Formats: sequence, C-alpha cells, structure tokens
Amino acid sequence: MMRREFIAGLAGAVACPLAARAQQPAMPVIGFLSARSPDGYGERLSGFRQGLRETGYVEGENVSIEYRWAENQNDRLPALAAELVRRRVAVIAALGAANDALAVKAATTTIPVIFAVGGDPVGLGLVASLARPGGNLTGINFFNAELTAKRLGLLRELLPGATRVAVLVNPSVALVAKDTERDAELAARAMGLQIQVLHASSSREIDAAFVALARERPDALFVDGDAFFNSRRVQLVHLATRHAVPVTYASRSYPEVGGLMSYGANITDGYREAGIYTGRILKGAKPADLPVLQSTKFELVINFGTAKALGIEVPATLLARADEVIE
Repeated sequence: MMRREFIAGLAGAVACPLAARAQQPAMPVIGFLSARSPDGYGERLSGFRQGLRETGYVEGENVSIEYRWAENQNDRLPALAAELVRRRVAVIAALGAANDALAVKAATTTIPVIFAVGGDPVGLGLVASLARPGGNLTGINFFNAELTAKRLGLLRELLPGATRVAVLVNPSVALVAKDTERDAELAARAMGLQIQVLHASSSREIDAAFVALARERPDALFVDGDAFFNSRRVQLVHLATRHAVPVTYASRSYPEVGGLMSYGANITDGYREAGIYTGRILKGAKPADLPVLQSTKFELVINFGTAKALGIEVPATLLARADEVIE
C-alpha cells in the first residue's frame, strides 16, 4: 500500500511541473524585415531593443525576434515577408525602407506592422492618414523628403559659391524619388542653383553615377536619405573622397565614416520609438489607434577633417549650429 502511494506521489510530483510548464504562455515572436544587410545595423537595432525594453520586453527573455534580411535584393522581400506571415509572428517590424513596409502590407492584412520610412506614409499607401492609420500598419516618419530644402540651404551656406548641384536618388521607390527630385528642383530654383538628377539602385549604378559626376563636374552632390544609400555609405564616401566632391547626406552615419556633412532625423531614436510601438502592440494596442509618429530630433553633423581635406572653410555660424563636429 505504501509502495503504491509512493509511486503515485512521485508521478504527481513529475506531472505538476510539466503541467505548470504547459500552462505558461508562449513567448511572443516579433518578425523583423529589412531589405538591407545586418552589417552596420547594430546601432539602429540597439535603438529598437531599447524601445522594447522601455515597454518591458527583453529579447531572449520574454520576447524573441525572427530576423529576415534581403541583403539589398528587393525582389526577395515578398518571399521573406510571406515567411514571417506563415510563422504567425505577433507583430512585424519593417524598418529598413519603404519597400519593406510595402512588401509586408501586400502579405498580410491582419498581423500588426510597424514601419519606419523617410517618405510620406499616406502617399506611399501605407496608412489612410497620419493621425488615424486605419489598418494594420503604423510607424515612424523620418521626414526625409520634407528636409530637402533645408539640406540644400545648409549646403549652400557651406559652399556659397556653388551654382550646380547633382542630386542622387534611388528610383526603386519611384514615388519617393520623384518627391525628392521635385522638392530639390523647387528649392534650388529659389536659391539660384542648377540641379542635375542622377539615379542609382545598385552598387554598380553608384559607381556609374560618380563617373558621370567626374565628367560633368558639379560643385557638390546631394545624396537622398534612402536606406539603400545608407547601406552603401562606405562606398559613397570613398568615391566622394576619390573624386574630391563635397557631399551632403541625410544621416550622421556618413560623417562618422568620413563624409562631409549630414542633416536629418536621429535614426537611432526613431528605431527606439518603433520598438516602443512594437511593445505597445504586444500589450494589446491596435495599429489603427496609434498615430504615425513624426521625427522631432534632427541633427547637423560636420566632419571638419574632411572639410579641411577638400579645402573648404566651414563658416563659424555653421559650426556653431552643428550638433557634432568630427575632427
């Protein structure tokens, strides 16, 4: 009798932890999609994870992340988005570029999606309005297009004698490229500048654009705030150095590797905000009820060493306004 009671007690002791483990809720899974490569994404991912932590989620402890990287091959995005949908993730963070968000939008109308884009989310067809997204998508807008005139003005202040400026855009997101071209043309006309538009959506086409620059010899180059260009920032800065072309960029990641000057939204902070929104959705918030956040932190960064190498005397007024001057 005692033996039977001992065995029954032992079986119960084994069953109880198993039953308790079975009752624990499964760890939520976030899908992360980017058209780019993970190389050079560390700081942005740190911002995203910081936002998650601010809402109580720590990767590997109470949330997991499934990463999908298209390695700069946009044609892979639909298949990668479909993989995450089949995985039945709780939310998808499509933070690399507009093409990422568009691919996920086409793949699901039910899974919540957080995006981070430089172009107009309404014009891109991602949301019905900024205040009331209305569907399963919401996210962050970096204002890249709206900053075109401001960036051209800063470039003109740095190079008061400039008359011709080339503008490099990525035509793979036609709407964003056209907006940048239009805004650059309008701003340039008001400043008395002539604009030459160059297109590039691959590493080879970037090389070809600089061959055209060497031939046409404009006074400066304006690089659009495109995620693909950011992923090729070392190539762009290297070519600008080789051809001794003054270039303005949209992100501080360029001056950090030797680029001349940048003005734009603080991308890492934007990824932090995306992480916060992702955490809020994991807690039950609906994308339709979360207005698209618009960047409020902008920064001017000047690489003083690069300016000296190009023989450019940076005006004291511009240095005084810079958020950071890299020696």
